Amino acid sequence: MLTRRTLIKGALTATASLLALAAYPFVEVMARPRITRHTLTPNGWTPGLKLRIVALADIHACNPWMTVDRIRQICATANGLGGDVILLLGDCVTATDLVTDPIAPSQWASALATLKAPLGVHAILGNHDYWHDDAFQLDPDGPNLAHEALKNAGIATYVNQATRLEKDGNPFWLAGLGDQMALPGRRFGGLDDLPETSRQITDTASAILMAHEPDIFARMDEASESMSLVLSGHTHGGQINIFGWRPMAASAGSRRYPAGHYREFGRDLIVSRGLGCSVLPVRIGSRPEINVIELG
Repeated sequence: MLTRRTLIKGALTATASLLALAAYPFVEVMARPRITRHTLTPNGWTPGLKLRIVALADIHACNPWMTVDRIRQICATANGLGGDVILLLGDCVTATDLVTDPIAPSQWASALATLKAPLGVHAILGNHDYWHDDAFQLDPDGPNLAHEALKNAGIATYVNQATRLEKDGNPFWLAGLGDQMALPGRRFGGLDDLPETSRQITDTASAILMAHEPDIFARMDEASESMSLVLSGHTHGGQINIFGWRPMAASAGSRRYPAGHYREFGRDLIVSRGLGCSVLPVRIGSRPEINVIELG
């Protein structure tokens, strides 16, 4: 028999459930990043080379969702994961203008400067690092604020460049592609130059390509065959993922490769769900993550 007390209890329970459901997207935005691990040996990997990469993507610094203090906490977590090298996969700048306050590049770069790894911290830029730089959009040949901030923080930042590194006497190449969507005013034209980046790899040592958008993965050809592993962000895992249904995609490649590990064309691609948000501070089924990649 229903009593007044039972009805009130049921109504309170239903109300609490609805409030929890409404709040969940924002709770997941602020969740402690999950540590997502991948273990693989890419084709053509240098024999004997064991490498641990810690990768951070899509920080999207802003108040109140990705504050300087939160970035410092994430960096402390990343430092504790024992990476040989730490890679930043682009989009440090906010992407949620309507409900956030931006953070000056010097401030978020200062937080990222706390990252430490034996083989250094290396970065590429993402589309929002360019989109929110009005001066750069007017003059793409001029300096970029995010690039300058990272450089001033002592973080090597690559735009169609490659560098040769070594661990325990075993060499490998680390390359960074220019952003593929940097210029929205030019029909989302990009700064990427994969042939030029590939030409800088001058021996047979293994090569890792950092490319903010995963779109490049399906377009790589024989000229870039030395790059057997591609690391990307940009997708946020769809940002909303309800049992595999992702209503949004940041690019065609984001829909094809939303998150995780893919092996196609004799190459490997790992796409990070990243840490921040775009458009709205909402995440459902796509918790922020730090990636730990064990190679060899």
